[in-house]
Amino acid sequence: MGRTNGKSEVEPQELDAAHELPASDEGAEETPTASTTAAAAQPGVATPRDAALEKLKAERDALLDRLARLQAEFENARKRSAREQQEFREYALAEAVKGLLPVLDSFERALEVGANESELRGGVELIYKQLQDALAKLGLRPIPAKGEPFDPHLHQAIEMVDTTEADDHQVLEELQRGYKLRDRLLRPSMVKVARNTKH
Repeated sequence: MGRTNGKSEVEPQELDAAHELPASDEGAEETPTASTTAAAAQPGVATPRDAALEKLKAERDALLDRLARLQAEFENARKRSAREQQEFREYALAEAVKGLLPVLDSFERALEVGANESELRGGVELIYKQLQDALAKLGLRPIPAKGEPFDPHLHQAIEMVDTTEADDHQVLEELQRGYKLRDRLLRPSMVKVARNTKH
């Protein structure tokens, strides 16, 4: 080998190898070490993931408790409403029966006293009037029928009668009186209806 200025040509290469810089530490923090992995796996060490999980569990438990309370309140309200409705029905029935007691009294007096035909009729008419008044207080109303135009919502036609003396579809006769309880149909009137044959 040749020499330059008294030095060997291989010396710079040896110097470069001897003074080679160590590998860069950039990115070393991103790679978990065995010690950090072991610390995360230890049961006594809390992590952010564990804290978030505990928070979600607490929120779930609070919601379940609230749901149970709401269900209990709803059930209590339902039972209270059913009890109040039952009490109202019993009270309404008691008032209705109380209003009919005078009618029973009048029937008993009529049966106890021997009377002639005219007196008996007068007593029956009085009882009938008492019964009408008692039912009217409860909201019972008779449905007008005879002479009225036939209304399928209020009348039930039992027979059609051919005639020229009444308007077509006019109620000629009431066979059984119909009633409404306030605004609700309780029973339609059974009627005969005219069928006008005039052309």
